[in-house]
Amino acid sequence: MKPDVSIVIVSFNTRDLLRECLNSLLAECAGISHEIFVVDNISRDGSADMVEQEFPQVRLIRSQVNLGFAAANNKAFPLAQGRYVVLLNSDAFLKPQALRRAIDHMDAEPGVGLGGARLVGRDGSWQPSSRLFPSLLNDFLTLSGLSTKYPKSRFFGQFDRTWADQDVEAYVDWVPGAFSIIRGSVLQRVGYFDEAFFLYYEEVDLCRRIVHAGYGVHYWPDVEVIHLGGESSKTVQSLTMSKSGSQLALWRMRAEFLYYRKHHGSVAWLAKELEATWHRLRARKNRARPEPGGKAEESLALVRLLEQAWKETSGGRVSPPRPW
Repeated sequence: MKPDVSIVIVSFNTRDLLRECLNSLLAECAGISHEIFVVDNISRDGSADMVEQEFPQVRLIRSQVNLGFAAANNKAFPLAQGRYVVLLNSDAFLKPQALRRAIDHMDAEPGVGLGGARLVGRDGSWQPSSRLFPSLLNDFLTLSGLSTKYPKSRFFGQFDRTWADQDVEAYVDWVPGAFSIIRGSVLQRVGYFDEAFFLYYEEVDLCRRIVHAGYGVHYWPDVEVIHLGGESSKTVQSLTMSKSGSQLALWRMRAEFLYYRKHHGSVAWLAKELEATWHRLRARKNRARPEPGGKAEESLALVRLLEQAWKETSGGRVSPPRPW
């Protein structure tokens, strides 16, 4: 008999958080038929050994290279037997009844292909949990800061749906990959993650394919998940981080160009030029107040990274060799 749910966790240098994640997950799995997979992307901190020694009930898959998020999940998908597949970040922790509620929602709504949770920080602070698909307009609203300045505006706050009542469930375009529950039959129909995406945009691409196949993507506020965010990315020391510290800027740009080229063709170039132009103007505005590491220097560095990412992906047509 198939288990109700197969849970897949990708591990990369978050041993202590992974332990906490698994302990909270096992508590939530009580009374639910399940299987758990951890795919370890050759962590340097002993994460895989910890799972092997402390969680013998977990199916550990050791990768000999860093596959990134998409390809690592794809290692577990062919082995997953559950009616539903749950993706859970190693820095995400299910709150009581979250898993049971997610399964119940999927059982009750057969038209839903993928569902997402209300994401919160440890302090209970809200995190963006449901979003619209990327577009040039949404890119501009984010870059310009208008989405932050007018979060309650249905126009300016559209990308992260900051205008919406977060207590109300809704059909949305996509949900972050920190937690999602996917109908197994739908995953088989639309295909696994596109491995061209090493990190970032892979969940956007999957949700887009699910929607195009005629299924809904749903946000459920009563499925609550604590999410720290960016913990694995912080262990990569060689690349420029975003200002928030939760994204690797070069990787995000590569993935963005790949996404736009795949789904919008030549709009990929416009997306690059929009961001580059914004940062050139920002640098010019702040050049009168030069300071080491200031806004002008930061913007010019990002323009250089945009050009690098564009070249390395051949304008969004080619994914650089893994690992990025």
